[in-house]
Amino acid sequence: MTSSSTLHIVALYVGLNGLILFWLALAISRIRTRTGVWIGDGGVEELIRAMRGQANFTEFVPFGLLMLLLMAALGLPWYLVHVFGATLTVGRIAHAAHFTGAYDALIARQVGAMLTFLPITLGSVGLIFHALTAMG
Repeated sequence: MTSSSTLHIVALYVGLNGLILFWLALAISRIRTRTGVWIGDGGVEELIRAMRGQANFTEFVPFGLLMLLLMAALGLPWYLVHVFGATLTVGRIAHAAHFTGAYDALIARQVGAMLTFLPITLGSVGLIFHALTAMG
């Protein structure tokens, strides 16, 4: 697979994660409509939880996708780009399911966090290693 084709894999995961972000925003919008809380959280626990889920998404996903883009641009094999992207995306789905109430069990949050931290940690180490070996 060419570098251009690997970038198509990145585009897939950017698109999928964009849909997850939309899901999170829609969940917040539904709660706001039901509760009439249009600014802030109004002390509504369900809204606070949904907003925290979206905030967590926006804290981690942009960095993860940037790492994915760098990995593809630096020539990481296509199957590893898929592994990184799929792990991050599945983790974000599990995490979103917990925060939107689609699947409230704490295990969804724990699995989601683990599947987010794993590729970001391994990706960080890999990028540092690649950068240091290329520079020296």
